[in-house]
Amino acid sequence: MGARLRGFRKDAGFSSGRAFAAATGWQESKVSRIENGKQNASEADIRVWCQKTGHEAEVHDLIATVRHIDELWLEWRRLLQTGAEGRQKQSIPLYRKTKVFRIWEPNVVWGTLQTAEYAKAIFDEVSRLYDTPGDMEAAVAKRLERQQYLYQGDRIFNVLLGEQALYSNHGGSGVMRAQLDRLLAVLALPRLSLGIVPRSALLNTWIGHGFVMFDDKRVMLETFSAEMVVTQPREIDIYMRVFESHRRAAVYGQTARALILAAIQHFARMATG
Repeated sequence: MGARLRGFRKDAGFSSGRAFAAATGWQESKVSRIENGKQNASEADIRVWCQKTGHEAEVHDLIATVRHIDELWLEWRRLLQTGAEGRQKQSIPLYRKTKVFRIWEPNVVWGTLQTAEYAKAIFDEVSRLYDTPGDMEAAVAKRLERQQYLYQGDRIFNVLLGEQALYSNHGGSGVMRAQLDRLLAVLALPRLSLGIVPRSALLNTWIGHGFVMFDDKRVMLETFSAEMVVTQPREIDIYMRVFESHRRAAVYGQTARALILAAIQHFARMATG
């Protein structure tokens, strides 16, 4: 944030913090602290800064960043230091107030569609990777609690899975077959659209990473080290375009069902092979 505001100042011809401070009526020390990240800019500060530097079009994005600055990048070790249940619990209010979900998961089944055993396998992997408390049962219960929203209210769920998500083996063949059966069942849900992007599909955008979009206000994504929250409208628009690109490559209905059935047969052969 500070570096971006410094760039605005220099682009506007203010060669020093002192000159900009004189133009805004602020103390020079305030300009320096904001530019060097030692003080967060308030919403009022951002409006003044953008107005004085001719960057009024940036106000909305910058204010969105300020409002969510504490949650933009959260390390998993900090999030999970007391176990995974707390993180799962944090998601429930967000799910409750969201009306339209857009989900892209290229290689894992989206959490809200997971069976208990599949979710347990995922949380077990998380606990081993981050050396965090193994509260699998409590975490699974909270994750499954989110499934109530698939059936309540008028929420719309637009879910895209990469075909690899049908084959990434979490928990063994029995767990995977049950999980894939679950996907067959949710195909019938009236407010859920489940598309599968075939591995040989012609893509307009590279596969990239998974993400969940809550209405058009927030995007959440995960890396191996941290969880990231995107709130800037300009960035959210990029994720919307990526989602629409993958949606055009996806198959639905009977074609998606056939891909899921093929994966079930794959794991059935593994169990007997």
